[in-house]
Amino acid sequence: MQILGEMILGRRSIKGGAGEVHAVAAATGERLEPAFGCGDSKFVDQACALAEAAFDPYRQLADERRAVFLEAIGQRVLDLGEPLIERVILESGLPRLRVEGERMRTVNQLRLFATMLREGRWHDAVLDDALPERHPPRPALARRRIGLGPVAVFGASNFPLAFSVAGGDTASALAAGCPVVVKAHPAHPGTSELVGKAIQRAAIDTDMPEGVFSLVFGNTIEIGELLVRHPAIQAVGFTGSRQGGLALVRLAQHRQRPIPVYAEMSSINPTFLLPGALAARGPVIAAGFANSLTLGTGQFCTNPGLVIALAGPDLDAFLNAAQAQLAAKPAGTMLTASICAAYGRGLDRLRRSAGVEKIASGQPPAQPDKVGAALFKTDASTFLASATLAEENFGPSSLVVVCTDQAELLAVAAHFEGQLTATLHVESGDYDLAGKLLPILERKVGRILFNDFPTGVEVCAAMVHGGPFPASSDSRTTSVGPAAIERFLRPVCYQNVPDALLPPSLQEANPLGISRMRNSESRRDSRR
Repeated sequence: MQILGEMILGRRSIKGGAGEVHAVAAATGERLEPAFGCGDSKFVDQACALAEAAFDPYRQLADERRAVFLEAIGQRVLDLGEPLIERVILESGLPRLRVEGERMRTVNQLRLFATMLREGRWHDAVLDDALPERHPPRPALARRRIGLGPVAVFGASNFPLAFSVAGGDTASALAAGCPVVVKAHPAHPGTSELVGKAIQRAAIDTDMPEGVFSLVFGNTIEIGELLVRHPAIQAVGFTGSRQGGLALVRLAQHRQRPIPVYAEMSSINPTFLLPGALAARGPVIAAGFANSLTLGTGQFCTNPGLVIALAGPDLDAFLNAAQAQLAAKPAGTMLTASICAAYGRGLDRLRRSAGVEKIASGQPPAQPDKVGAALFKTDASTFLASATLAEENFGPSSLVVVCTDQAELLAVAAHFEGQLTATLHVESGDYDLAGKLLPILERKVGRILFNDFPTGVEVCAAMVHGGPFPASSDSRTTSVGPAAIERFLRPVCYQNVPDALLPPSLQEANPLGISRMRNSESRRDSRR
């Protein structure tokens, strides 16, 4: 499929006329052709109007129809083949194996939601029979969930496929019955057009309502603001910086009718090295930590940006091993020049911070667009006295906080903001201290890991990828796994509605054959 620099408006492809965006090769800074025409307020109005018109027809389609659509998107993405892989590598600087893995993750997410639709559990169907003899009588009540309405999705810089045009936000919104308008990330417009046209083709092939999907490019923040402000949009999915996420939250809350923004933002993902684990396998933990820290040049939202441990010779041995591991790590390419510059500013901030010492570096970069790993160290009192030391520095850097005793370690745990993850490395002798940490961490993070590393998010039913602010704007949700659909659904109750007028998921005969709660009992069969 040829890249033409076009946006997508339902079944049409359009070259925007409100300025241009050029893709840039991440590894060289070279400007790539063609230019991508940007949208304006007229395009946003058209895309949102199409999405609004498509909402009722799309959400009322049989689950099987939407499942087939999602699977068709996945197949169309696979059918793009090598040109998609090459374009992602060119625009992002990510290695081939990572890109190929991310493509399959994207496809598998779509397949996961297709399976969920077929199972029917997303309906959350509940029935309570009438009790006319009771005083007061109880009416017949039934409940199910429906989609919120059209959803605006913002592509992420660090996952050009899995968190972008056909990524988890889009897949879960489409599964919920919500049309989607995507704002493409300016760092990978070619990738976005290829994937967007794959979705467009799948929608045509499966005879979806025209406005089920649109894609817009923009060279300023205004196009995203127009999208969030549009009255047809009923929810927003975003992965990116705290600054960007909070800007969208403010916009959404100041609308005449506020809407939810599900923003994944900032996380430093603290790692606790408990004494028994350090004594038993400190060098092994150091090797895993170095690999996790530098994976993807540190450009994962689950990067281990903070390490907390008790002072002593075992911690010294861990740090010596980490220094050796990081010294062997080559410099890597950042996703964009702006992300590279921000990482450099973060390193400068740490270098200038009183009481902070740089203790390890990766191999020095041979080119200005590459960066090396960095490890810093401070003590707990310094960390607790400085809010800036707990700020995320997106890239392969981490800060070790050395505590004098358990009380300081617990104080550090209670100090940091909401996080996506927290990791504990423990042996059986550490269980008492781990037991004290767990209640604190349960309030602070979305995912707690033992003897593992936080980079790598499995797409499965038990996964939580979210957390208290500022990890995400709504700690009650996840952006990964089938539960992500819940962000774009709301409950509707039906009271004394004739059976013929109820949706199929609530009809007496249970034509969908789904599991339902009836009078507080789970059952699949219709009432006899």
